[in-house]
Amino acid sequence: MTPTRRRPTLTRAAGLTPLALALALGFAASAAQAQSLRELYEAARAYDATYLAARAQAESAQYRADQAGALRLPTVGLQASSTLVRADATNTTRSLNADGVTYSTATTDTEVRTTTSQVALSAQQTLFNKANGATISQADRGVAIAQAQLRGAEQDLIVRVAQAYFDVLGANDTLSTVQASKKAISEQLASAKRNFEVGTATITDTREAQARYDLALAQELAAENDLRVKRLALDQLVGRQGAAPKALALPVTLPPLAPANVDDWVSGAEGRSPVIQQAQLGLEVAKLETEKARAGHLPTVTLGAGYAKSFPSGTTDTSLGSTLLNSTRAGNGSSGSLALTVNVPLFAGFAIQNRVKETLSLEEKARNDLDAARRGVTQGTRQAFFGVQTGRAQVKALEAAESSSKLALEATQLGYKVGVRVNLDVLNAQTQLFTTQRDLAKARYDVIVNDLKLRQTTGQLQPEDLQAADALLAK
Repeated sequence: MTPTRRRPTLTRAAGLTPLALALALGFAASAAQAQSLRELYEAARAYDATYLAARAQAESAQYRADQAGALRLPTVGLQASSTLVRADATNTTRSLNADGVTYSTATTDTEVRTTTSQVALSAQQTLFNKANGATISQADRGVAIAQAQLRGAEQDLIVRVAQAYFDVLGANDTLSTVQASKKAISEQLASAKRNFEVGTATITDTREAQARYDLALAQELAAENDLRVKRLALDQLVGRQGAAPKALALPVTLPPLAPANVDDWVSGAEGRSPVIQQAQLGLEVAKLETEKARAGHLPTVTLGAGYAKSFPSGTTDTSLGSTLLNSTRAGNGSSGSLALTVNVPLFAGFAIQNRVKETLSLEEKARNDLDAARRGVTQGTRQAFFGVQTGRAQVKALEAAESSSKLALEATQLGYKVGVRVNLDVLNAQTQLFTTQRDLAKARYDVIVNDLKLRQTTGQLQPEDLQAADALLAK
């Protein structure tokens, strides 16, 4: 029997171990400063650009509604002006006798110097304008739509933070599982080499163990990179460096799904879902737009009032030679006005009729959008509900599979020692156990996140719901 040459894989693995060890130690060290899901959500709420943009949009909608509300209030304006006038005129008058001969000439000089200041106050109040009333109602609906969008953005942020939170935990579990698998395979590889050297095993066992070890090393590198990427994504979302989620407390006991009937979830979504609320408000806005278009046939009534006061100063002097003939001084004056204006549209080239037809079509579109939103939420609620149910059943099945895999591994290892099992059987049993543990951890995380997504679909998700998830985490 020819002894095998030691492969360089173990040397490479030894060189890469510090990186994996650093990640594992870094995660363990950060556990002391680990943050809960609610804590990281609050950090993301003050940092996430998508949520902050939705909040700014909601604030702007309120200001837009206030602008529309100004249509029912009077408008008041103040105008002031000052005019300076200076004019000089010379008139020459000739007197003729009966023969047409000039016998006298008179020159009259007129000088005008006037400064006129005027202040005018005007006010206008709309008494009747049907279109303005519809515009104000539309602006109020716009505020409600923006608030619904903000609630949707808040729920989306909760789910995104939870997904990123448990993605990091899942990636760390995957790395830990791969490292544990690599360690077990390394021990099995060393055992196969010893058995080969003493002649109790073939070279096949050693090569099979070496192949599994090389594969585990590649999986470890991929798991390390995936954990690094998931951490960066969480840091970017919450605006922190080195955010560290808390691991699940063992043993894990998932809370029951309440209510347990899917119809209860569907009925609750009708009045809570932001998607349905936005569609419902969109239909109301479309109806108001039709009302506003029909208002084009109605008259408008406006009341206007004005008051003006002038303050002229100056003189108008007329002189003949050195003799002052006339001198006039300007005096103050005032005026007031009150007007009631009725504007009755008679014909606008069928523009109003066509506008009404257009808004009726848009109203029908909004009605169909509402139906589509209701159907979509209903379908999404049922899919999310059954997804959570399936996930919970899968967790129970994987928990049973984990227990069975542990027993199977122990039996296989015992059989290998007494010679009734080969090295490949042990490797397969180890792989099965570690794969089951990895899938079990991921299934638990998926149930927690999918439960939040179910509440998001029905519009019931609140920041307080994160407390139930935090209760499952290690203290």
